[in-house]
Amino acid sequence: MARCLLAEYLGSAFLAATVVGSGIAAQRLSPGNIGLDLAEDAAATGAGLFTIILMFAPISGAHLNEVVSLVDAALGGSRWAAAGDSTVVQTAGCCCGVVAANLMFGRSAVTISPRHGLLALTSFRRSSRSSASCS
Repeated sequence: MARCLLAEYLGSAFLAATVVGSGIAAQRLSPGNIGLDLAEDAAATGAGLFTIILMFAPISGAHLNEVVSLVDAALGGSRWAAAGDSTVVQTAGCCCGVVAANLMFGRSAVTISPRHGLLALTSFRRSSRSSASCS
């Protein structure tokens, strides 16, 4: 079990680092060109995910996601206790992967985006209410 949990931790950390790192790199490679930025990010993330699954699937199944682990338990593919353990290490792995990616690109380990969060969500809801609806 420890080997499976280590594989889920490392796989989740690598995946989070790949997603965040490819986003940062794409923004730096093509500033102002959102289409190219998204294409670069998608290609790097897809290649990274493919590689991570190939590395960890033989060891742990490479769930790499808490929802996947919980659904697997709900469908009888694993025990609930194992799914609970997996979700803890996957979450920890993702947090460590994001911190690692930020540090690799010379950013603060943890930042909060001013464009996202409760205030952005609230302003989005207000603006969507005032716009025309299809109903």
